[in-house]
Amino acid sequence: MLTTSRGISLILAVAISALTVAFLFLMDDATATLLVVAGGISFSVSYILMNITLEFLIFKEISNIYAVLEKIQKKDLSTIADKSTKTSISPLRKINKTINSYALSKNKEIETLQKNAEFRREFIADISHELKTPIFAAQGFIHTLLDGAVDDDEVRYKFLKRAAKSLNSLDKLVQDLLTLNQMESGVIKFHFEQFDLKDVLLEVIDELEHKAEKRDVLIRFYYDKEKTFLTSADRDKIFRVCQNLISNAIKYNHDGGEVEVRLNSNKNQQIVDVKDNGKGIPPEDLKRIFERFYRVDKSRSREKGGTGLGLAIVKHILEAHKSKISVSSTLGKGSVFSFSLAADK
Repeated sequence: MLTTSRGISLILAVAISALTVAFLFLMDDATATLLVVAGGISFSVSYILMNITLEFLIFKEISNIYAVLEKIQKKDLSTIADKSTKTSISPLRKINKTINSYALSKNKEIETLQKNAEFRREFIADISHELKTPIFAAQGFIHTLLDGAVDDDEVRYKFLKRAAKSLNSLDKLVQDLLTLNQMESGVIKFHFEQFDLKDVLLEVIDELEHKAEKRDVLIRFYYDKEKTFLTSADRDKIFRVCQNLISNAIKYNHDGGEVEVRLNSNKNQQIVDVKDNGKGIPPEDLKRIFERFYRVDKSRSREKGGTGLGLAIVKHILEAHKSKISVSSTLGKGSVFSFSLAADK
């Protein structure tokens, strides 16, 4: 009984009532009726006030604190609500707020750690697979030569060429990994200069024209020939962004398809759109295509080459230019990748 608000209120009310009656009893003109009425009123008022005070300002908050501590003990932090916006005159509310805030911050830390752990597992699995493919291919060709095929000039040349191609793929993968790591850690410095974005796109298209011709893919470049498209950025990095986007548009297009590159401008931005009419990207993959090693169609992507890091590098380059890469896609109709850079006047 003493552990409840009603029990404590009852004892305190009886004590206060007794003290009141005892005090009035000392008065000469105190009557029995006065003593009974005064005792009853003091008991009732004291009991009500004490019960309300203890129930709503102390016991309720203590109960909330115990509930939060129990959830923390059970590691069930997802159901803890942030009650920091509520006001109360209870002296325990501040403690309750502190515990709630602590629990919520710990919940966020746990979620972050879980996501990081999952990312590390996926990253280790992905990089192991990506490294294994060219290494095993090169090993196979070399061991075949060591087993006797080296004496055949035609076979030797063909196998050495394939082994070299596998090692070149391995080197490109390592270089892309180093580049991405250096960008994320801030080691790579960006050298900003003014240039015409149109000239960069023309260079990229000229470089990739031969690749497009192999698949009978037509590249169309739309821009206003009367205008200049000046911007201040790292020219080499932006060249790599355009190169990656247009190369992907060719690679993942169908034979005989088209790639449209559009360059537009407004008062503050130079806007680049790269559109293909390939198979498109499923909606569930759109949010993940800029992750390291993420491939929409893993088997076909590896057949087409590439390290799976290109779009991740593109994302980091544009973020360093305070810009973002966006993508929209329709299955069976193709995809559009877009980015913008600040315009120079």
